[in-house]
Amino acid sequence: MFDKLFGRGKKKPENPDIPFGRYSDNNKTVEKVRRWTDADNLFKQQSYYESIDAFFDYLADDKEKNVILQRNNENGTFQIFQGSKIVRGEFDKESLKAEITLARMPQASVPVMRRLLEMNFNLYYSRYALDNDRLCMRFDSDIKTANPNKLYYGLKELAVKADKLDDLLVQEFAALQTVDTEHIIAIPEAEKEVKFNHMMIWVKQTLEYIETLDADKFSGGIAYLLLSLAFRIDYLVCPDGKLLNELEKIVEIYYRKDEKSTMERNQGMIEGYKKLMNKTKEDVYPYLFRAKHTFSIVVPQHHQTVADAINAAAQNVVWYRDNNYPTVANNVMEYALSFSQYSYSLPKPLSDLILLFFQINYREYFEALNFTVPYYEVLNGQFNPEAIRQRIEQIVTEWQPKYPKLVFRMETLKFNNLVAFNSSFSTEITALNFDSN
Repeated sequence: MFDKLFGRGKKKPENPDIPFGRYSDNNKTVEKVRRWTDADNLFKQQSYYESIDAFFDYLADDKEKNVILQRNNENGTFQIFQGSKIVRGEFDKESLKAEITLARMPQASVPVMRRLLEMNFNLYYSRYALDNDRLCMRFDSDIKTANPNKLYYGLKELAVKADKLDDLLVQEFAALQTVDTEHIIAIPEAEKEVKFNHMMIWVKQTLEYIETLDADKFSGGIAYLLLSLAFRIDYLVCPDGKLLNELEKIVEIYYRKDEKSTMERNQGMIEGYKKLMNKTKEDVYPYLFRAKHTFSIVVPQHHQTVADAINAAAQNVVWYRDNNYPTVANNVMEYALSFSQYSYSLPKPLSDLILLFFQINYREYFEALNFTVPYYEVLNGQFNPEAIRQRIEQIVTEWQPKYPKLVFRMETLKFNNLVAFNSSFSTEITALNFDSN
């Protein structure tokens, strides 16, 4: 009776299992990292099949369930999931072979074959192939040279390239047909609607706010607004296929090496966003889905690289903070974290901290997805320091076995306002130590 009256005994509501951000394979537990060492040592001992066992165990993400291995002594088969594609392979006492089906080509197409021939020159481990009407990518190795490094980089090239190419090739060439996508996980219509609506709201609000700023005087601030918007959509909405490609093209406008000024680059990005705003639900929904991943599409970087991005943003945020432009100031700090998530394969605890940053700054979005996010009350600008500290401590405690020097100094956090919090939170991230020993 007292439990009912005072709320004791109630279970904390579970958040939905919705992933955010690009998949990072820089999240292996201590046990998984040991399996890589096992694979390397076993290969050197010429225990090739035990080495393969250890290698695929290292690749397997227990949460993603992204790897299936079946072995019978010196023979075996495997499947590796990467986005919209599946790597299927086999091995025996002679060799290891892997293949991905890209598309069907019912009738031979010279333009398609010419394009694949050109792209072949950019491949190091794999190659394109045509098996009857099946357009494929293939990788193979003698079993005695299939060391863990060769397998990792060969299978990664195969998986990542194919996952990126399949949709783009089908969209570009009418002769091709989509195949082998039955494993893709559909997401609920309600989730698609939340993601679509908020993406459009963010774009509309950003473009409208930019119109209130002097395009020349605020060209740097406008660039931060436009880039952080792209990285936010990438992180929170997780678009795939053609939609992701269009978003990446907007980002490329700014980073492209040409003679254009910042104002011109900004205008190019704005035009890209206007095209995005014209899309209907029918245009967007097909590219909102969930899939398993094995490899990150970007590579790990030393934490100092992330720290440098945050420190550069911290210097630029001062003027906007002191001259009462909190929207720009918050986006500058958001840019530093979301750029790092977009560009690098980050350690899992850092990704978890970045997710907390977004939950604080975009509470309405997470609540619309049925998350419990009691960290910041938007209407009155009030923080819940206890909940924030508790979540940070959970993240640090979970990953200290792998990163024993990982410490987050809670006393450095400032809760005066959102700009102060974002700056202090980001600054503390620069001081984190991700050394594994």
